[in-house]
Amino acid sequence: MQGFDLEQLRTLAAVIDAGSLTAAAPRVFLSQSSVSEQIRKLEERAGQSLLMRSKAGVAPTEAGTRLLAYARRILALSDEAFRDLHGETLQGELRLAVTDYFRPADLTRLLGRLGESYPRVRLHVSILKSDDLRAAYARGDFDVALGMNITGVSAAQPRASVLRRESLVWLGATGMRLARGEPVRLLVLPDTCSLHQFTVALLRRRRVAYTLAHVASGVAGLQSALAAGLGVACLNESAISEGVSRLATPHGLPALPRVVFQFLPARRGETAFVTRARELLASHLV
Repeated sequence: MQGFDLEQLRTLAAVIDAGSLTAAAPRVFLSQSSVSEQIRKLEERAGQSLLMRSKAGVAPTEAGTRLLAYARRILALSDEAFRDLHGETLQGELRLAVTDYFRPADLTRLLGRLGESYPRVRLHVSILKSDDLRAAYARGDFDVALGMNITGVSAAQPRASVLRRESLVWLGATGMRLARGEPVRLLVLPDTCSLHQFTVALLRRRRVAYTLAHVASGVAGLQSALAAGLGVACLNESAISEGVSRLATPHGLPALPRVVFQFLPARRGETAFVTRARELLASHLV
């Protein structure tokens, strides 16, 4: 019989997403040896190698990349058919707001998977600064909002599930060292950003001399300014990018807390669709 086994395709997608057979095993509830056997059988059926293996993990071959594209579509249709026959089809319009500090790669992956799994959901996504995001959500401009809270500084969200915790770090161009006795050249987002407000207040409280050297409109612009050596910034650690690194110690700057990414709590009167959509978003991100 021609064709591919659904569970083998699911395993292939999990392995490529996770980057290794070991990391993929818990995602598909199998042992590492079972994952390896499923990939072996799939490669046998495909008639060619699907993965390149190295000490760093695995990466898809050209054939693996082509099959992965088909696999995602096949699995999405299979899942959609199952939900439809069980009365679990999700459809409607969802307005989603996401903090600018959330990793773009994760957001792209999330939206791609949602589009594949729930083609009847129409997503409208906006990227906002933290305070603007909270204000817009409170006004009812968005159905679901993913924000970033600074531990011990931002108001706690006790009813919201935590998606990720990260450390705040001092960043600069790779190899940068601060000149002693000179004000810190600080790179920030606009002053409507809660992280801007926190950083400035912290330096003032610790009596660290600084000057606002550059105000970027978004995190991507901030990363470019950092890589260009225009100054330093306080950002969550996942903002480290090409040409940008943690400042080497000792740098004389204050210790920093952690941040928490979480959805803002549901508003009173929220529809069942929005509640379910938030749960699905969380499950795709964890």
